[in-house]
Amino acid sequence: MKFDVELSGEDSAVIRANGRLNLMSAPDLKHLVTGIVQGDGRPNVVVDLAEIDFVDSTGLGALVFGLKTARAAGGDLRIARPGKQIKMVLQLTSLDRILEPHDTVEECFE
Repeated sequence: MKFDVELSGEDSAVIRANGRLNLMSAPDLKHLVTGIVQGDGRPNVVVDLAEIDFVDSTGLGALVFGLKTARAAGGDLRIARPGKQIKMVLQLTSLDRILEPHDTVEECFE
């Protein structure tokens, strides 16, 4: 899995990823979010899921970890452009209530 980070404004960042968010890639996402929030001082993070074709429970755990990390720093983590499989998993686990999916990255900043 490859992650690209785009800094936005003074306190925000967008993480774009592709591939599968699973047991193998979830630790990398956790490390990346921690670095952005704690290291770079950017507590508002958007994870663009448009190029993610699969997420498992470990991947969901990484997103929840990122949410907790961002909120502990006074910010938030939001998700943008999830595909059908990810939306379904979020609904089945009721995580769509705390990780509300947005249709665009820009919506996440509103």
